[in-house]
Amino acid sequence: MDALTASDATDAFAALSQPLRLQAYRLLVQAGAEGVAAGAIAARLDVRQNTMSANMAVLLHAKLVRRERRGRSIVYFADFATMQSLLGFMLEDCCGGRPDLCQPLIQEIACAC
Repeated sequence: MDALTASDATDAFAALSQPLRLQAYRLLVQAGAEGVAAGAIAARLDVRQNTMSANMAVLLHAKLVRRERRGRSIVYFADFATMQSLLGFMLEDCCGGRPDLCQPLIQEIACAC
């Protein structure tokens, strides 16, 4: 994914600023490459499917998730490339040009999958 603009970052943070969407995104991050079916997301978070659908649309618009049709189901996945770009955007000018000072933070958030 290309570098995020300030507008893209604002969209992503706005999407994640709502508790239900944040929970859904974290659920998808935990699921990894397996993804989670739309109905299962709603069931796990104990919300109505139409409510969840509206919230997933916000995450899709912010490019934080992607979806794929599998038979009659829609499966959602966290878009890790977007999150990587978002973290890169936030750390772009980290530590006043001293990347060695940022290394502990980068090590902590790096995926060890």
